[in-house]
Amino acid sequence: MSVDIVQQHRDRIWAALRRVGRPDSRFHWDFSSFIADFEGSSEATARVLELDAWRRAERVFITPDNSTELLRREALYAGKTLLVTTYGIRRGFLQIGPGVVPERDVNYAATLDGLDWYGTPVSLADLRGGPELPLLITGGSAVSSNGIRFGKGHGYFDLEWAVLSEIGLTGAGSVVVDVVHDEQVVDEHLDGEPHDVAVDWIVTPTRALHVPDHGRTAGFVRWDMLPGTEHEFLPPIEELRAWRDGAGA
Repeated sequence: MSVDIVQQHRDRIWAALRRVGRPDSRFHWDFSSFIADFEGSSEATARVLELDAWRRAERVFITPDNSTELLRREALYAGKTLLVTTYGIRRGFLQIGPGVVPERDVNYAATLDGLDWYGTPVSLADLRGGPELPLLITGGSAVSSNGIRFGKGHGYFDLEWAVLSEIGLTGAGSVVVDVVHDEQVVDEHLDGEPHDVAVDWIVTPTRALHVPDHGRTAGFVRWDMLPGTEHEFLPPIEELRAWRDGAGA
């Protein structure tokens, strides 16, 4: 899938989000800087809660997107262990275990500021060796009918999946859910890049679409793509690089 085609879809959908999306308090309508919440996100959240993968999961990874705040709240209310990244993965991962957040503060704890207040920073060493994540939930700018999602252009979720795969936290049993508005669904098949993470479920305010046979494989960090990018010196990447170099020494 060419960069031009991806950007054409983004431009069309970002225009639609001016009607059905919600601005960010910091980035306003700059959809290249954040994943927007949207009208009907509460209905989309309710559809995620009906998925077997949600009911079974005791631990979930949820991206720090505006559109997934309600799901982070539901995870905390349900007593699930919540794993998130900091904005732009700039300070790595945070985790909140069951019972950490008083019920009166759950709404706040689901926000980006609240995650920082209640979350415990966890390194890859802390996470390595733990049970495989059964469920990962993300937002996005758009997603094709065959489960190829693209975000705001920074590749954060693809990198998060790769890093978590490298330490054995994602695999064949992990379910990936993309939560978007109906306007963000591209009703055609798109060919993804090798690093794109195909999703199992596309959940919107009106439907939950299962994506069969998406062909997703375990991720790995593509080190050749990192030099000169914003990802090159992120804390998890530096930790993974040190571990890799040490293991190969």
